[in-house]
Amino acid sequence: MDPITISAASGLRARMDSLDMLANNLANESAGGYKVDREFYSLYVAPEAAGSTPDADTLPVIGKPWTDFSQGELRSTGSPLDVAFTGKGFFTVAGPNGPLYTRNGSFRISAAGQMVGADGYPLQKVGGGNLTVDPSRPTEIAPDGTVSQDGTEVGQLAIADFSNPAVLSKQGHSYFQLTDTSVQPVAASGVELRPGMLENSNASSAEGAGRLVSVMRQFEMLKKAASLGDEMNRQAVEQVAKI
Repeated sequence: MDPITISAASGLRARMDSLDMLANNLANESAGGYKVDREFYSLYVAPEAAGSTPDADTLPVIGKPWTDFSQGELRSTGSPLDVAFTGKGFFTVAGPNGPLYTRNGSFRISAAGQMVGADGYPLQKVGGGNLTVDPSRPTEIAPDGTVSQDGTEVGQLAIADFSNPAVLSKQGHSYFQLTDTSVQPVAASGVELRPGMLENSNASSAEGAGRLVSVMRQFEMLKKAASLGDEMNRQAVEQVAKI
């Protein structure tokens, strides 16, 4: 296969990965606390070309997608069990395989009296353990994460932070899990919670649609380049055959 076709094919593959990423971002535009994924491009070097000239057998690929942790817009819900962040931080929940971290503050109280997240995972409290309340009494969440009922404090939401959020990997729509077990979360400082509000996804439909059009145009150009390379190969074979 000639270099033009190889490069075009590699570009098409990278663009397909971009389309998948953009489609997932757009599909989760309404998911509370969702953080968009973005591309990080690098060059693939064939093993047999290692140590040769810098631009020999190098192909564009998406080296590693990265997550944009910028804050989404806050919207008012009026529910006393909804709470949103201003600034950094993650709520901690007990996932099926260990702690999970989320920015989705849509909480409810289970029949057993546990405060749980949108997917039913129990919320963790400062000092460890699940946060349990009396389901028959009204529950309030203060800006510092303190949970109280009838003026009596029953616990405080465990809010974690990370010096480098890159140690987190996505688990589902709005949950994250530590990928490096040697890293431990720290207590978030300077965090203010907004009771009665939720954080929207930071995905923008306008930006996503614009990028989608751009990627599709690039895809079409690369497809034409691949067709051109194929045509050049065909003509070369025909000319050699005539000779």
